[in-house]
Amino acid sequence: MRKVVAGLYMSLDGVVDGTQKFQSPYFNDEMMQDINAGVSQADAVLLGTRTYQQFSEIWPPQGDETPMAHFLNTAPKYVVSNTLTTLGWHNSMLLSGELTQELMKLKQQPGKNILIPGSPRLVRSLLQRGMLDQLSLSILPIVLGSGLRLFDEMPEQLGLKLVDSKTYSNGVMNVTYQPVKK
Repeated sequence: MRKVVAGLYMSLDGVVDGTQKFQSPYFNDEMMQDINAGVSQADAVLLGTRTYQQFSEIWPPQGDETPMAHFLNTAPKYVVSNTLTTLGWHNSMLLSGELTQELMKLKQQPGKNILIPGSPRLVRSLLQRGMLDQLSLSILPIVLGSGLRLFDEMPEQLGLKLVDSKTYSNGVMNVTYQPVKK
């Protein structure tokens, strides 16, 4: 069965809001190597509404020489949205119906991992539903004070098992967790 894996940048105080662009000064070759390794294990993308809208403007005009562009522009993109009705980015499909059922259908199809790059609200929802298989957080050495936090509004305790950790030369820690099944 395919796995749903998520990767997010997070500040020390838990902010995962991609609109703040706080990760750019920390991005380096070490991080890119690990991103490429994760991408090589995936063949599909799962996105929420906001991330889809941002990515569909950013990635299509970039050429294949731009890291991630080829993967994001060619991979099947499954979009979870209650507001979008049409999707203009090549190879994008709207998931309609009950999310847990739709995601189980995708996980049962042959293929590699389904990657969630960003989409913190979707990641939170999947964690709550027990549908996320792996969560990688790149924790940046910065405190933002405000912004969207991944674990706000979690209705109950969630156990996570550390499966990998690494500290980069720029002070960023990458931690990878698997949710503990109840």
